[in-house]
Parts: sequence; structure tokens; C-alpha cells
Amino acid sequence: MAAYRLWWTTRFLLRLTFKETSLSRGVWCELFKAVRGHASMSAPWAAHGGLISHYDSLVCSGSLQEDDQQRAALLQLEQLNKVMTDYTNIPILLPQPKDCLHRQPTPELKNNTSKVNLCSPEEKMSNEKEGRDVDNIQKESPKPHPPHGYYIHGDVGTGKTMLMDLFYSFVENRRKRRVHFNAFMLDVHRRIHKLKQSLPKRRIGKMTMYDPIFPVAMEIAEETCLLCFDEFQVVDIADAVILKQLFEGLFKCGVVVVATSNRPPEELYKNGLQRTAFVPFIGVLKEHCHTVSLDTGIDYRTREMEAAGKLYYISSEPDAENAVNTLFEELAYRQNDVTRPRVLNMQGREVTMSRTCGTIADCTFQELCERPLGAGDYLEIARQFDTVIIRNVPHFRVGMKDQARRFTTLIDNFYDQKVRVVILADAPLHRLLDQGPMTGGEARDRLMIDELGLTDEASERLTLFTADEEVFAFQRTISRLTEMQTEQYWKSWDRSRT
Repeated sequence: MAAYRLWWTTRFLLRLTFKETSLSRGVWCELFKAVRGHASMSAPWAAHGGLISHYDSLVCSGSLQEDDQQRAALLQLEQLNKVMTDYTNIPILLPQPKDCLHRQPTPELKNNTSKVNLCSPEEKMSNEKEGRDVDNIQKESPKPHPPHGYYIHGDVGTGKTMLMDLFYSFVENRRKRRVHFNAFMLDVHRRIHKLKQSLPKRRIGKMTMYDPIFPVAMEIAEETCLLCFDEFQVVDIADAVILKQLFEGLFKCGVVVVATSNRPPEELYKNGLQRTAFVPFIGVLKEHCHTVSLDTGIDYRTREMEAAGKLYYISSEPDAENAVNTLFEELAYRQNDVTRPRVLNMQGREVTMSRTCGTIADCTFQELCERPLGAGDYLEIARQFDTVIIRNVPHFRVGMKDQARRFTTLIDNFYDQKVRVVILADAPLHRLLDQGPMTGGEARDRLMIDELGLTDEASERLTLFTADEEVFAFQRTISRLTEMQTEQYWKSWDRSRT
């Protein structure tokens, strides 16, 4: 206990001295290390070791800037880290009436210890009594209540992903999974489709309803007890309509969720189609996850960092096209391959990349964002290539919703998979999105609103006529592209060096 008091007292004095005097960061760090090394690791302060100590070392080295909100969030994540070390949600104990489809619909579920409940309404009614009996047995041997997760939200560049990744790296639990939310939902839809394909054929004259969402949640829960989501956002109605049931299933099966997002829970799927059906999910999320806000107003990605040479070119600049050509040749020279087209097989579809060399892809904006490609396609491109050149990136206008949405999804996946990018665009990065006057099509939409007699409030709720979500997400894209041009990002994720 004495070591604990000594360490915290000395640390407070050092921090106060650091603020009030001209001590350099290096001197403060050396003093901090000396004090930290003097205390026994068995002292109570070591409980704050791990995450907090590592964060302090990153601040001392200059890799991070001291941020009180980040520290407060890490203190909460550290508490969850302690719990997750010994936590498990296995076995999953849920009511399972014995006559309900013990037919193991997918290979993934075939060896599960839990039986999957795919009962039709008739089967559920006939087994209602037995279900209650199993429920009573479960109550007699209750499992520990799952810990609450965390939903961390804030503006772009405030360190949300960094905090979650730091937490994830320190969790000593093998049944954990860190995934971009887009990739997770693609996996969920694939599982649902596979499960539906495995169900028995519907009998003529008899309507039987099967619900695949909860069994998919159980399948995921069998694989992991901790899910860490980066960029939790909902823009697709196909995702919105299943989230409540999916996450209710995950939480009932004891899965703990830690997520980052640019939006607070109440603003998820803002202005989305059929949002009233989505709103109950917000309550489920808040019931099982503590909400943490990072609202410092600082975008740490835009702080002064050494640039990795010229990686963003403007088409109007002299010789910009030639410079990008030269850069491609230099990168391709290091590859054990020839420059050639390449066909990627994506979910049963073939997508041709017109110019590639090894792990380098030279693409146009039209190839990537004006074809019907989605998050799954971009994820596969990111797996195949570590460096992508994107030419002909336009000066985005508000009316270019589809292209802007695809470009945002593209950069999100590239950033998450640590792909290096070179851009040839029609406008500077900070002016890539033009929120100017309405185009002719938007003016016609506005005229139709007036003719329908809709109020301004009603029209703002129609996603068809607004681009708020795209503008909001594009701010994240600009921030990420800024970081992706730095020397630190470019060198850190050079796969050819690993």
C-alpha cells in the first residue's frame, strides 16, 4: 500500500511540475520511468499496468498526445479487460425444446454442443411447456451475468479506433474477434443465406416460417465471447431491419461488444428508410453497452506528421499524370511479376482489375466506384493488394451520393486493412467534397416535395432527398486519407518488408 501511495503521489507531483515548469518531455519521461521501475509490480497500482502504462509510454515517446478523455476511456476499458481475462459464455444455456430441428442446418453448427432452435410456430407452441421446464433448470444453475461492453463515439480522428485496438491487444482471451462492422454484417448475411439454403424444402400446401437470425447469433457466440467493431454505422436497410434481433441474440448468448462510431447511439441510421423499425435496437445497444464520448474537437490525424513524399496529386498540376505513372513503375519494379490485367473472384462474380503488378493495383475511380461494387468487393481487393493507385477521383458534389458512398466504403476498408493509396484527383483533399448549390436533379426533387405539400421537417426525413449521411461519413474519409499520406502509415504497413 505504501508503494501505491508513493507512486501516485510522485506521479502527481511530476505531472504538476511538467505543467508548471519548462522540463522537457524527455526529462519527465525519464523521471516517470524511474518512479515506475521503483514500485513493485505486485503493488495495487499494477492493476492499472497494461493499458494505462502502455498509453503513458506512447505519450512519453511522442507517439501520442496526452488526452484526458482518452485516459478516462482507457480506465474504463481496463476494468473490462480484467473481467474478460477469465470470462467465457460457453456453454450457451438457452431453452431448447427437443423436437425443434435438431437437424444441424450448417456444417459450422454440426459439432456444436448447443442445439439450434429453428422451430416453426406450430412446433414452438407444441413445445412451449417443455421450453418452460428447461428454462426452470437453467434458473437453478445460473451463469455469471455478462459484463457490459462499451460504445465509443466521437468526431473523426479523436482516437476511438486507437483506444479499441489498444484494449483488444491487451485482452488475454483467445475467444475474441476484432472486425470492421461492414465486414461483420457481410459475414452475417452470408451465414443467413447459407442457413436458408440448408433448410428442408417447403411442403406443398403448408406454410412454415423459419427464423435464421437467432441461430446465426448463436453460431457466432459459439466462436467468440468478445466482439470489437470498428466504424459501427448503419446505412443499409437490409442491416437495419435485422440488427435488433441479431444483437439481442448475441447479448443473450453472453457476447460482449466494444464498438467505435462517429455517431452517438441515438443518431445511428439517421434519416434512414423505415427507421422506426430500427429504433428499438438503440435501446438494446444502450442496455448492454456503456456509452463513452470523445468530444475533444481535435483531429489527431491532421496533426503535423512527416509526409511520405507526394502521394496525393491534383490532375490540373503540371505532369501530375506522368508523376503517377513513374510512381507505379517504381513500385512495380520491386514486384516479382509483370504488369497485367487480373481477374478477382468475388462472391461468385468476376471483377477485372485492368492494370496490376504483384501486390500493386493501378485503378481508375470509374473501375472502383462507378461499378456495382460493395464492401465485400473492396475487402477482397484489400486482401490482394497492399498498394492501390486511384486515378480520376472527381470533385464530389452533393448529388453524387452513390459514388461518394462507395468511395467512403472503399477508403474505410483500405484503412482498416492498412492498404497504402496514391490519389490522382480533380481537387485538393480538403476541397474534395463540394457542398454547393443543388444540381438540376436535386432541384427537380425539391420541386416534387413542394408539389406534394410536404413540410420541411418531413422532407428532411426522406433519405432520397438528403445527403447528410454521406457528408458526415465523407469527413471521416478526408481524415483517414490525410493519415494515409504520412510516412508513419506508409512505412508501417509495407507488406513487402514482412
